[in-house]
Amino acid sequence: MSAQKPKLYNALEKRYPRYIEAVEALGKAVTEAGPLDEKTLHLIHLAAAAAQRAEGAVHSHTRRALKAGASEQEIEHALIALTSTIGFPQVTAALSWAHDIIEDSKPK
Repeated sequence: MSAQKPKLYNALEKRYPRYIEAVEALGKAVTEAGPLDEKTLHLIHLAAAAAQRAEGAVHSHTRRALKAGASEQEIEHALIALTSTIGFPQVTAALSWAHDIIEDSKPK
């Protein structure tokens, strides 16, 4: 699993450093605002990304959830729990996107 940020993020960070600093500060403030742990927050973000059909965000939050200690089963459960809300086709698409990252994270 690559620890590198996506190319677009790096380009934005280089071109608009104050903007990216503000986005990162907001993320930190939200994380620290309440009692939820980092893993749970990334599973929530993952579910929101799936609901928005945002493949890149599903990739990102799968990567972050794994880094925060989420298991493959927890990631899958967070996504299949959405079935009655966003529908089976969207859930299976999100599972496919999550598995792109899960498979890359496994030792070769």
